[in-house]
Amino acid sequence: MFKDEWNNSSEYVAVQTSGSTGTPKVMCVKKCKMEASARMTIDFLRLNPHDNALLCLPDRYIAGKMMIVRSIVGNLNLVSVEPSGNPLLDVDEHIHFAAFTPMQVYNILLNGLSRSRFETIDKIIIGGGAVSPAMADELKTMKNEIWSTYGMTETLSHIAMRRLSGENASEWYEPLKGVKVWLNEDGCLVIEALHVADEVLATNDIAEIREDGKFRILGRKDNVVCSGGIKLQIEQMESRIGEVYNGEFALSWLPDEKLGQALALVYTRPGDKDIIKSACEQILDRVELPKHYILLTEIPHTETNKIARANLKALIQTL
Repeated sequence: MFKDEWNNSSEYVAVQTSGSTGTPKVMCVKKCKMEASARMTIDFLRLNPHDNALLCLPDRYIAGKMMIVRSIVGNLNLVSVEPSGNPLLDVDEHIHFAAFTPMQVYNILLNGLSRSRFETIDKIIIGGGAVSPAMADELKTMKNEIWSTYGMTETLSHIAMRRLSGENASEWYEPLKGVKVWLNEDGCLVIEALHVADEVLATNDIAEIREDGKFRILGRKDNVVCSGGIKLQIEQMESRIGEVYNGEFALSWLPDEKLGQALALVYTRPGDKDIIKSACEQILDRVELPKHYILLTEIPHTETNKIARANLKALIQTL
């Protein structure tokens, strides 16, 4: 149990990364830095002592651990339920603060009971993956306070948030107090938050920064496919395709003698090849069109439901 680890005499806690782009690893982080991260969130969201905070994420990962730490630092009442695809089916008391993954929110919104409970939660953060444009549009109409978070295990959960609901909904992330960001020569986000991270972190996230310091993520450097000399950012393309195709899919690549890397679209719904080809032709430029369409039974994901990009690439290259 994480609480036992938190209360022992060590000043460190072991944390496992998600493994979305490679092999998961375990890192040791200082408890005092986790406390500093918790205070950032509590202050930003203006959480009050004795607010009910919902824990519905596995406590072996940083997102679950940090909900527990926030409850300790902020003197919040922690309401725990078994992590599941739709945890709100098991909650019948008022929640002031909750954290969900995008997959959980997707399931919650499909069910009338859980959706109504979701809309009564005062403040919600969504992390661990990208919020789709369709989900963002749906959340924008809601009256409670809903935020998308940006961060990683190395920053002990999030270091920035963007509003998803209401008139102030935005695609731009606002860094939390004490966080500085800039771009390196590759156009990737660099984070300085030494109160929560041991060093300045150069990410693989290609970003754009405004004069007021807010930023938005354009995609990952390691998710760029170079096909025939043209660089294709597959996350941006997935977002655009997702606007016109509602099935499960992902982009990857296969080696190609002429192009170097040939874009491949993997999908899971039998009989959808023509539908998804038509969607791509509708939304993508000619040079962006996939060269391969591959049907799989399922797309590999990490335990935190991110596409396991390295596993997917290895899998399709064996077919």
